[in-house]
Amino acid sequence: MEMKKQTKINSGIYLVIDPSMEENQLLESLEKAVSAKPCALQIWDNFQSHDQVPTLIAKIKMICSRSGIPILINNHPEWAELFGLDGVHFDELTDELLSSIPQLKQHGKIIGITVNNDLELIKKAIFADVDYLSFCSMFPSSTANSCDLVEFETVIKTRKYTSIPIFLAGGISTESIAKLQSLDFDGIAVVSGVMSAADPGNAISQYQQLLSDQKKGNRA
Repeated sequence: MEMKKQTKINSGIYLVIDPSMEENQLLESLEKAVSAKPCALQIWDNFQSHDQVPTLIAKIKMICSRSGIPILINNHPEWAELFGLDGVHFDELTDELLSSIPQLKQHGKIIGITVNNDLELIKKAIFADVDYLSFCSMFPSSTANSCDLVEFETVIKTRKYTSIPIFLAGGISTESIAKLQSLDFDGIAVVSGVMSAADPGNAISQYQQLLSDQKKGNRA
């Protein structure tokens, strides 16, 4: 079988959207957010109803199509295939999911996973050839309340094991991003910090600026 060329995930601001948000508001906020070019978009699997899935995903794809932003679906590899999305983000790594990764990669899909402080799981994910890791939660957060807080030491150790992109998530605001200075990471995942902002595009630009200042500071 011919391998499909895989889309890559770049460093930057990784935007997560909640499809249970009121639809017009969601699409309007997304339109503005996309103008600031986040590096990827993840659709959280929190749909109001199953019937809503195909039409809402089609509308989201339409908004993102002009910008070339990769779109990932949360936890549903079958939807990535069905709706022609760029990848899948898993909240956990079960044996069943592990066994589905080679086929997803063969179809050119990006694979990401949420990790926490379990170094064995992190090594397993790296060995399974995932494309990026997302650490959650860096700080207390209303949208990431199911995650324990990540120890900074875990991120430092993980960077020694791998050069794949590392994203940090959970409670990261424009104020708290400065506390991440000691870590070597590629981007941050944001949900409410962008989508509930009056101007989501401007909110992403602010995060991007702070991220690039921090990287320059770390190199200096």
